Amino acid sequence: MKHARLPTFLRPLAALALVSLGAVAGAQTRELSSSGELLDSIVALVNDGVVLRSELEAETARIVARLQKQGTQLPPAPVLERQVLDRLVIEQLQVQRAEKVGIKVSDETLNQGLATIAERNNVPLAELPALLAREGVDYAGYRRELRQQITIDQLRQRDVLQRISVSPKEVETYLARQEGKASLRQEFLISHILLAAPSSATPEQVLAAESLADDLYKRLQAGEDFAKLAVAYSSGQQALEGGSLGWRKGSELPSLFADVVPGLNIGQVAEPVRNASGFHLIKLDDRRGGEAVMEKQTRARHILLTTNEVLDDGSAREQLKAIRERILAGEDFAAVAKAVSEDPQSALEGGDLGWAGPGNFVPAFEEQLNTLEIDEISEPLNTQFGWHIIQVRERRVYDATGDKQRQEAILAIRNSKLGDEVDIWTRRLRDEAFVEYRL
Repeated sequence: MKHARLPTFLRPLAALALVSLGAVAGAQTRELSSSGELLDSIVALVNDGVVLRSELEAETARIVARLQKQGTQLPPAPVLERQVLDRLVIEQLQVQRAEKVGIKVSDETLNQGLATIAERNNVPLAELPALLAREGVDYAGYRRELRQQITIDQLRQRDVLQRISVSPKEVETYLARQEGKASLRQEFLISHILLAAPSSATPEQVLAAESLADDLYKRLQAGEDFAKLAVAYSSGQQALEGGSLGWRKGSELPSLFADVVPGLNIGQVAEPVRNASGFHLIKLDDRRGGEAVMEKQTRARHILLTTNEVLDDGSAREQLKAIRERILAGEDFAAVAKAVSEDPQSALEGGDLGWAGPGNFVPAFEEQLNTLEIDEISEPLNTQFGWHIIQVRERRVYDATGDKQRQEAILAIRNSKLGDEVDIWTRRLRDEAFVEYRL
């Protein structure tokens, strides 16, 4: 990946099933004692790999301890052992698949995962080894186990998550379904016109009220004043207040209003609706609450050079210094980015990264971004993706409420599909593999 922006599902490492303290059993190797006694054995062949008896016993012991702590009744020992072995086989297959497709977890990514675990346990990263030691967990083994978990997570993202599609219709349906729940935390300023047509009304009276409601709705759509029409025509108790019902909590709205009001825009009048009292015209004058998300955003562009066998770190840094000087002397940043940047996603746009809020870039990139003035070009910066120079174009404060809701909807829909897709994927891995049990 060349781009400095992290995919949503990697910001932060929340997608990982990060292990809790004490949950790691380091892998062991087969050894012979001085007397020639076998200290370990193979319990499963998995393609060209193995699962060892020591691994099975350690994982089984960990799971038994967790289940006992939860007060969960244990299944028979042979059943539990086979379930644990099946899990270890699947993990082995996933690790082999990750190696095959070239997934490697860098020390930087591993350290970020460790920092997240330390933060969740309210300790500095430097104190994590001591904390693990007090739990009886070997730090080196813990790092190996976490690296494997991150590797498997990245593999699932590659093979499963990125293949799960979410249609615009699914997003809209999800948001509509959530809207009612969000409305309970909001307050609404509502105006109302009632055209009475009680159950005792004659058909002619009902028809007259319906006709008047349609006529008033058309007049309101044409721009007539709601309060004036309410005073003139409404049978509601607030008619003399221009039909204003004042501020009402979403959780306290009558069902008639609760079904209509949350879907209105401010200033919008709903089409006439009928209930046992008659025909109603409802207007949303204002709303408040719901925690709008105001986000400080930056629009920036960058030029990326990646290192390889030919271009080392020093050479990449010097090249970017020279490029920076050329741009400062008058060359067009966008033209240079199109010509030399190795970020395929932004190079076509002259290096433009679009508007982005906090957390959209890796930490080193974002920290540099936040120090720059408008139009300032940074010195060469190294991240896990390569070497960059960055220029800030604009900054703004943006109402990102809608964007955040859509992002959350997409993530929620993907996650709802993820379980079934992972099951299908792991079954396929198992079916295509050579596995021999030796219990």
